Amino acid sequence: MAEAIVYKDDKLFLLDQTILPQKVEYIECSDHKIVCDAIVRLSVRGAPAIGVATAFGLVVGVREQIARGEKPTIEHYNYIEKTIAATRPTAVNLFWAIKRMRPLVEAHINSADLVDVMVAEAKAIHEEDIAMNKAMGKFGAELLKDGDGVLTHCNAGALATGGYGTALGVFRAAWEAGKKIHVYADETRPLLQGARLTAYEMKEEGIPVTLLCDNMAASLMREGKVQAVVVGSDRTVRNGDVANKIGTYGVAVLAKFHNIPFYAALPSSTIDLEITSGKDIPIEQRDPKEVKGFGDLQWAADVDVWNPAFDYTPNELVAGIITEKGVIRPPYDINIPKIIGGE
Repeated sequence: MAEAIVYKDDKLFLLDQTILPQKVEYIECSDHKIVCDAIVRLSVRGAPAIGVATAFGLVVGVREQIARGEKPTIEHYNYIEKTIAATRPTAVNLFWAIKRMRPLVEAHINSADLVDVMVAEAKAIHEEDIAMNKAMGKFGAELLKDGDGVLTHCNAGALATGGYGTALGVFRAAWEAGKKIHVYADETRPLLQGARLTAYEMKEEGIPVTLLCDNMAASLMREGKVQAVVVGSDRTVRNGDVANKIGTYGVAVLAKFHNIPFYAALPSSTIDLEITSGKDIPIEQRDPKEVKGFGDLQWAADVDVWNPAFDYTPNELVAGIITEKGVIRPPYDINIPKIIGGE
């Protein structure tokens, strides 16, 4: 399967996920604004993948100045950083990557090895994300039984991360352990990440998958076909509230009603200890055109549109948070800082 992010021969390539699965094409990012556009347009998406792309995007921005025959300056770096930071406010990994790269740039801004140091750190972020996904996959796989039906919403797979996946990483690890699970993928309106990406990934891996419209999840649960729900997260906060793709909250409510455990799988880099409640998470509002149609086809009347990209699921609906350090259980405000090591 195609990799979401490739850094090769001093060049950054991002898989254009807006045209999957019909086409596999990469965007060559010779300018940090191309990286920004790719993030905004969801060519690269998923909080961990956005974090990796951000780290490499900062490298691309510094290379721009060098290509013009100029010496890298902190003023130009500040501009690059600010531009990338403005792309998607909800995905905390974006800001986590910026925060991680910043001290290195400040320490090496006048050094000949600036770019080498930045590239090494970006590669480390990429490799660490894959390792975290594989670790959380093993912890999450222990929660599933042979023969389970598992529902997921949106795409939290290899395409949304550095590789392997968070929620889909749990499914991969369970399958690799010999558990014959069956994945049910919500199509995920309005941009159909479940239909286009999750179904694609599971099919490529040979894991049984069934696609359903978002409004079919309740009936599927009532028929007893779902034994667990596992989703990803774009930002999880101190009290255990989980922000994920719009519609996740509804799935969690349905799971609670049907006595089905609802889990969120995410690396510790997606946890924001500075925010104490989901109601304080900034929620990105997107273009109304995404709801009125898809691609060049528009079917809705000319009316007002409400199009939040994410919602947050209250902690009381979350049975556990699967991380690379283990499965965190309530009380989250105590156990998240203790297990993640933030305090």
